[in-house]
Amino acid sequence: MTIQFSRRLAIVAGFVLPIVETVRRWHQLGDLAVWPFWLDDWAIGGFLLYGAWSTRRDIAGGRPVLAAAWGFACGVGYGRLFSPLATVDRRGPSGVWTVVVVTVKGVMLAVAIVALVATLAWRPAGGKPA
Repeated sequence: MTIQFSRRLAIVAGFVLPIVETVRRWHQLGDLAVWPFWLDDWAIGGFLLYGAWSTRRDIAGGRPVLAAAWGFACGVGYGRLFSPLATVDRRGPSGVWTVVVVTVKGVMLAVAIVALVATLAWRPAGGKPA
């Protein structure tokens, strides 16, 4: 995997993740108590887009921001993956079985970890760490 993979994935995830989570919880948007459960996806999306934007002209300079964005996504994703395990036999807020949601979140977390590793492993053309 390359930093270009990480950057492109950040752009896609930065747009798709907040939209999908908002659609999934659309019927709950009037309840302020559940806002943290979808606003964190907007924070992840914004941070990933900023990370991708920061690497558009200067990969070495923007790489720490992109890595931090992926690290944030991994940290939030970890908590969001394991928190619903107690209710895996029920349907979630969207009506989808929680086991399906947990599986999707698990795949998303694994991809985010791969993107984080790709970002951290990138080296400039000279081969020295940035």
